[in-house]
Parts: sequence; structure tokens; C-alpha cells
Amino acid sequence: MGEEKKARIGVAAKLARPNVLELQPYRCARDDYSTGVLLDANENALGPTSLPTNSLDPYDNSNTLERYPDPYQLELKEMYSKYRGHELTAANIFVGVGSDEAIDMLMRIFCRPGKDNILTTPPTYGMYKVCAKVNDVDIVTVPLSAEFDLRIPEMLGAANSETKLMFVCSPGNPTAKAIPLDEIEQLASSSYQGILVVDEAYVDFSSKGSAIELVNKYPNVVVLQTLSKAFGLAGVRCGFAIGAPDVIQLMNNVKAPYNVNSLTSEVAINAMKNIPTLEKNIAELLDQREVVAKQLDALDFVTRVYPSDSNFLLFRLKDHAQKIYKIMADRGVVTRFRGNEMHCDGCIRVTIGKAEENQKFMDLLSATWKELSL
Repeated sequence: MGEEKKARIGVAAKLARPNVLELQPYRCARDDYSTGVLLDANENALGPTSLPTNSLDPYDNSNTLERYPDPYQLELKEMYSKYRGHELTAANIFVGVGSDEAIDMLMRIFCRPGKDNILTTPPTYGMYKVCAKVNDVDIVTVPLSAEFDLRIPEMLGAANSETKLMFVCSPGNPTAKAIPLDEIEQLASSSYQGILVVDEAYVDFSSKGSAIELVNKYPNVVVLQTLSKAFGLAGVRCGFAIGAPDVIQLMNNVKAPYNVNSLTSEVAINAMKNIPTLEKNIAELLDQREVVAKQLDALDFVTRVYPSDSNFLLFRLKDHAQKIYKIMADRGVVTRFRGNEMHCDGCIRVTIGKAEENQKFMDLLSATWKELSL
């Protein structure tokens, strides 16, 4: 058997669209050489017109912004795989523009427009639906229970041969609830024949573990993670897909040549060198989450504060939830009204902020309720 055929054996070759499998990826200049006198990529060797504000005085172009970045972000992948553990290597990791690029790319790789579908479990992250719509992919929905648990028999019953992707958001958004790993493994080892995508944007706030420990055991598991939440780097837009090497290779084949820029790469690499700060910030946010949860629970007009495995809380009000959300936002404290989501009637989602921000939220919430109740 030839090397090309060997490379195609696996879940990627079994499920991906034929045109994607046949794709010859764009070969960019930095695939070949990244050092020396670089006169190969039509860059401007005279240097950048400007730099980030803090690099202007004194002038610091250490990122050589006139040059294209590493197209595969190997240094970042190696650092991230080492940090996450579980015998992951750079070959298990795709780096993209947030998790959203990976969500869209998985649909483009595995779902035939107008033929295949994805399965979601509302209430859940809204981008699955948006990406499916853009890619002309149908959506099969199996709602969570009223307590935000997976309904696994119903999920497996609803999936069919055209269900190429099954999305599980854990911890969920807006539910804040992590799905136990044994349930995720139950799906991974089931009769389902597609890719199980576990979206773990908030995993670092959870004590229930990560599905990355299943990646090397189940080639049909792809885990999405990001630097936007616990790492506090939403502004650099850096996310990861962690999966079997053949799936990750297809993602690298399909992506734009230089999808992650040099500034994002530098900040992400620096973040991986600063894990103590990450851990300190997570601990502080978890402490504040407990404080806010207790304060909300003590209010007589709050009927429920849902348990949280994330950096936010979902809570239900007796009445006026949408009005309260709008009044508070107009007065400078912005939350998210989630009352239109399944099982979330009367609910508001609040991100845990700094202690003083949380107190301002609590004070304005109580004042607004009192005002509307007169």
C-alpha cells in the first residue's frame, strides 16, 4: 500500500468530503524557508509602516511584522500540547482565529452542503447554528433536559448517517454546566459514526476535567479550546482544535495560509510561559463566583441560581428579567438576557468580573428590582 493511501486511513478519510480529501493544500513561502535573505514572498523588506502603540517609543519591531508568520505555529502548538498533557503532540493541534474558525472549518471539511447535518443540544452556543446556515448544513436538535443534562439515548436516536458532527458544549453556554467525562466517552464509544466535537471554551474554570484525555483513545473526538476566557486574551483571537492527527492535517490543508498573525502568536506564546498568572486569575474568579452566587441566592426576587462550572452565572428572576437587563445596560452594567433560550425563561447570564464590578452589578440589580416593584 502506498504512503498516500496509508495517510488516508482513519476517521478523516472515512468522513470528510471527497473534494477535501483530494485537495492539494496551498503551499506558502514559509513552508520552505523562514530564515536568510527572504526575497520569496513579495513582502516589504523596508519594514512595517507602524507598530503596536507600546512598541513605538522605543521602536521595537522584534516581531518582524514585514514578514509572514509561521503558517503552522509549531512553537505554540508544542507549548500548548505540553501544557495540556495526555501525550498530546503538535500533530494533535490546530491553531485558529478563536474556536469559531475551527467550528466553521469542521463543517466545511465534513459536511456536504444541502445533504449532511450536524446535531446540537440547545440551549447552546449560537455559532453552531450560524455556521451551519452559512454552509447550507441542516441542524438536528436534541434539547438538554430542564436541568441541562444530555439526553444520550435521544441524541443517538436522532443521529443518522448524514450527521457528520455532533456538538457538545461543556461547560455549556448559557448553562454554565460541565458534562461529565463518562457521558462524553459514552457518546464517543457509541454507534454514532461521525465526529464528536466537544467545545471547551470554559474548561479551565471547571473541576470536572477535559475531554482531551479522550483524544488519543477515540479518533472521532475533536476538542475545541481557546485563550479568550481563562487566559484573558479575547482580543488576540486564538483558539485550538485538538484531535486525531489525520483530522488536524485536513484542517491545516483547508485553512488560509497565514491564518494566525505574528502579534497573536507572540502573545499566545508568552501566555504559555506565564501559567502562574493564569492559575492566580482563575482562583480569584472562582472565589468571586462563589461570592456573587451567594449574594444572588439571598435575594428574594431571584428564584434560582444555577450551579456553575464556568466564569459566569445563570440566574432566574421572579419577573421583569428583560426590563431589568435593559435598564441595567442603559445605566452602565451590561449582562445578557437569556430568557429566549430553551429552559431559560426569565434568566439573565452574568459574567464574573472584578470584585468592584460584581458589587456594582449587585447594587444596581437590587435597585432596579426595587424601582420596578414600586
